[in-house]
Amino acid sequence: MKLKQRNRRLDNLVFELKSNKQALFALVYVLIIVLISIFVIFINIDPNAIDVTGSLKAPSAMHWFGTDDIGRDYFIRVLYGGRVSLAVGVLAMFTSIFIGILIGMISGYFGGIVDSILMRAVDVLSAIPWIVMVMVVGMVFGRGFISLILVIGLLSWMEIARLVRSEVLSIKERDYVKYAEFIGISPWKVMYSHILPAVLPTMITASTAAIASSIMVESALSFLGRGIAAPMSSWGSLLQNAQKFLQKAPYMAVIPGILIILTVFSFNKLGEVLRVFAEPAVMSGEKDV
Repeated sequence: MKLKQRNRRLDNLVFELKSNKQALFALVYVLIIVLISIFVIFINIDPNAIDVTGSLKAPSAMHWFGTDDIGRDYFIRVLYGGRVSLAVGVLAMFTSIFIGILIGMISGYFGGIVDSILMRAVDVLSAIPWIVMVMVVGMVFGRGFISLILVIGLLSWMEIARLVRSEVLSIKERDYVKYAEFIGISPWKVMYSHILPAVLPTMITASTAAIASSIMVESALSFLGRGIAAPMSSWGSLLQNAQKFLQKAPYMAVIPGILIILTVFSFNKLGEVLRVFAEPAVMSGEKDV
């Protein structure tokens, strides 16, 4: 039965990719960006090599994306910037997913006063504008790659916790969970062995949205000067630096801006497609009998 269900989900995924050109574009784009980010270190160009005599050169055969204000090759800077932005997005996603699953499962499974305390804490944190929280906490952690991951991950788990809690409230009423509780299995083992596997398909979908959101937050923080510190670059820090040269070198803002838009769009679109694993019957138009 499980093999048949898995095959049905795979068929739904393939059908969705074939029938949805935007989803297929998103998949191909994400694969290309990920592969480039992995293998960019093998390109024999120093992203920090300075040539003040060749500053702000327009895109050409020698410099595909032109050069920046101190003559660095903008093509390689954009590639390395994408590597940093994707790394921040993925690692911050894992942080927020871990916290969100932990809080959501505890809140939904135990209920009562535990649920009330945790959900009120989530409400309070959600009511504070995210940019204020991120800026304040970012000042405490300082600037840098690791601190940026921690700041974004620690302040973006609230919606995930709510989603997991709602799933757990439904799952814990199922017969196999009730039976596990009846025969004396500990609550923590029930959550790990029975509830967590049922929540994971939904979390796969949520993780793609979390990556897109993390990339947007990283770009915003870097643009505001509170993100990645020089000489390391991200797409957001490239945008921040480009605002001083919009008239002379508009490509410095256009290129990373387009890449951010395409990357966020692609991850969000993949999240929609991955719903076939969480809701196979809905996506395929079938109904369980």
